[in-house]
Amino acid sequence: MNRQEPQPTKMQRFVASLKAWRFGCVMGVFLLVVGALGWRLVDLHVVDREFLRQQGDVRTIRVDAIDAHRGMITDRYGEPLAVSTPVETLWANPGETDPDDPRLASLASVIGVNEAQLRKRLREYGSREFIYVRRKVQPSIAREALALGIPGFYSRLEYKRYYPAGEVSAHLVGFTDIDEAGQEGVELSYNEWLSGVPGRKRVLRDNRGRLIRDLSLIRDARPGKDLTLSLDLRLQYLAYRELKAVVQAHKARGGTLVMLDVDTGEVLAMVNQQSYNPNDRRQLDPARLRNKAVTDLFEPGSTMKPLAMAAALESGDYSLDTVINTSPGHRRFGRFTIRDHRNYGALSLTDIIVRSSNVGISLIANDLGGDLIRDFYFQLGLGQPTGIGFPGEAVGVLPSTNRWRPVEEATLSYGYGMSVNALQLAQAYMALANGGVRYPVSLTRLQQPPIGHRVMSETVAMQVRDMLQQAVERGTGKRALPALYSAGGKTGTVHLVGANGYEDSQYKAIFAGMAPMEDPKIVTVVAVDAPQGGDYYGGEVAAPVFARVMGDALRLLNVRPELTAVEAAAQTPADSGERG
Repeated sequence: MNRQEPQPTKMQRFVASLKAWRFGCVMGVFLLVVGALGWRLVDLHVVDREFLRQQGDVRTIRVDAIDAHRGMITDRYGEPLAVSTPVETLWANPGETDPDDPRLASLASVIGVNEAQLRKRLREYGSREFIYVRRKVQPSIAREALALGIPGFYSRLEYKRYYPAGEVSAHLVGFTDIDEAGQEGVELSYNEWLSGVPGRKRVLRDNRGRLIRDLSLIRDARPGKDLTLSLDLRLQYLAYRELKAVVQAHKARGGTLVMLDVDTGEVLAMVNQQSYNPNDRRQLDPARLRNKAVTDLFEPGSTMKPLAMAAALESGDYSLDTVINTSPGHRRFGRFTIRDHRNYGALSLTDIIVRSSNVGISLIANDLGGDLIRDFYFQLGLGQPTGIGFPGEAVGVLPSTNRWRPVEEATLSYGYGMSVNALQLAQAYMALANGGVRYPVSLTRLQQPPIGHRVMSETVAMQVRDMLQQAVERGTGKRALPALYSAGGKTGTVHLVGANGYEDSQYKAIFAGMAPMEDPKIVTVVAVDAPQGGDYYGGEVAAPVFARVMGDALRLLNVRPELTAVEAAAQTPADSGERG
C-alpha cells in the first residue's frame, strides 16, 4: 500500500518563500555594493585620474633644510678676506630623465661637464630620486641650464666661499671644501666659530620637487659668526709684492715674511712664497699649502746674537764698557772651527753685534754657560708654541742638556743647533722693540690691551736696540735702512738642511729688525730660501726687502718721518765689506 508524502503546510510554504526572498535581497544588495565599488574604481582610475594625481602631487609634505651661510673673515679694518656668496646647485631625478635626450648635450656644454659621463650617471642611478649634476655654479648658468626644459633637472640655493685677496692672504686665511668646512689656515682653526647651523621647515612640494608653499618653520637657520683678523690688508699686499719680487729676482725656492705690532703682538702681515689661489684649486700643488711662517723650522743663525747679548747684559756680568779680544779671528773645538769674516781684534759688545763676530759672542756664551742662554731664549718664547692655535704649527728645538759642551754653548749663541719658525723669531725681537716685555702673538684683532710679562729690563732692551741700530747704520745690515726712517736689526745667513745634512751651496738669507728706532712700531722678519746666483747673504737678499716693506708700511700707518730726503741720502753708509 503506497503512502503519500505529506504536503507542506501553508506556514511552511510561507517560510520557504520568505527565505528565498531574503536571500535574493542580500545577493541584490551585495551585487549593488560590488557594482558601486567597481564603478568608483573605474571613476577614480579612468574618469578622474588626472585630477586625483594632481591633488596628490600638491599635497606632498616634506621637510627642507634652510642653508646657513658661513661667517665672514675680514682684516682689522673690515676689508673682506673670505665671504660666502649665494650660488645654485644643479641636481637631477634620474627616474624622470631620459638618458638619451638630445638636449643633454647642450646642458653639459652650459654647465661644463662631460656629456658622456652625465648620460652614464643618469643610467647607473636610474633607481634613485636624487643625484648632484654640478654643484655651486653661478645663478646665471643655472638659469640657462634649466631654461632647456629637460625633465628631471632642478636647482637649489647653496653658498660658495670666495676669497677677494686671492693668493695674497691664502696661507693665513686658508680655504674650505665644497661643503664649506674649513680645510686649511684660519678657516680650519676657527671652523666651529665660522660655521652656521642649518634650519628646517615644512613645505608642500610636488613629485618633481617643485615648491608649492611653505607650511611652517621648525628651526630657523643660524649663520656663522664673523671673524676679524689682526691683519692689515694694505701691509699684507705690499709684503707679498716685495717678497714675491725678491724670490723671482734671485730664483729662490721660496720665502717668508712676518710683521708684528710691537705694542700688541698682533700679526699685521704674514706672507709666503710660493703661494696659491684658493679661488681656483683645479691644479693645486699640496707643497704650496703650508704657511711656512709657522709650520717650517730653520736655524736662525746670527739673528740670535742680539738675544744672546741681551742675556749677557741681563746677567750683570757684562756691560757696554766690556771689551772682548777676538784675536786671532777663529776658535777651534776639536775638529770644529768657529771663524769671523776677518780678525777684528778687541771688540766692544756693540761692535760684536755690528761686525757679527762669531768668536766674540761665543766667548761670552762659554763664560755665561749654556743654561743661562737657553733659559733666556725660552723666556722670549722660543722652543714652545706661540699660542695662536694655527694648524700644523711647529714648536721648534731649543736644546737642553745636563752637561753642556763648549762647542754647544758657542753655537747656541749664534743660532746653530736650534730651530725656530719665523713667527717665534719675530716675537722674540718684539720684546727688544717694546722695552723688554713679551706679549702673546695674535691672529685676531684685540679688543683690549694684551697682558704680557717682562723678560728683560728696559735698560737692557734699549742697549741692545742701540746695537741693532748701529748694525744697520754701519754694519752688516746697512741695506736694511728704509727711506726717511731709522731702523735696527740683524742679518743671518745659514746653510739649509737637506736629507743628508747641511747643503754646502744652499743658504737661507734672514733679516730680523724693527723701526723706527725712536719709538719702534713694527717688527719684521724676512727669510728667503736658497737664493741663486752670487748673492745669498742676509744683508744682500733679505735686508733690502725689509727696507722697502718697512718704509712703505710706516708711511701707510702715518708714522711721522724722522729724516728728510736729503738727510736720509747723506746718512746712507759706505759698503763696509761685511755681508752678514
